[in-house]
Amino acid sequence: MTKDIRITPAMGTWVIRAGGAVLGESSRALELVEGDLPPVIYFPREDIGMAFLDRTDHTTTCPHKGEASYFSIMSKSKTYENAVWSYENPKDEVGAIKDHLAFYVQDGIAVEQI
Repeated sequence: MTKDIRITPAMGTWVIRAGGAVLGESSRALELVEGDLPPVIYFPREDIGMAFLDRTDHTTTCPHKGEASYFSIMSKSKTYENAVWSYENPKDEVGAIKDHLAFYVQDGIAVEQI
C-alpha cells in the first residue's frame, strides 16, 4: 500500500532560522504532504548556507521516500543534532525532493513563510 504523498511548489518565500541566524531563504521551496502528517517544506540545497551544517552518520529509511541522511546545525549558541534531513537518492515517485533539505522545527529552529 503506497502512502499518499503530494509534492507541490511552496507558495511565496520561505526562510529557515536556527539560533536566531538565517540559514537560508527560498522562493523555490517545495511542500511535501504525506497522508495526514503536517506539511514539510523542502529547501533547495543551493539556497541554504551549507557552512552551518555538519553531516552526521545518522540515517533513516522511509518505505515511500528512501534513505535519508542527516546534518546537525552549528549555531553560535548550540548544536542542533540531526536537525536537517535530505533524501539524496529518493525513490522515483518523490524525485522532486532530490537536492533539497528539510528541517525539524523545534525550540530555536523556525521554518517560516515571509
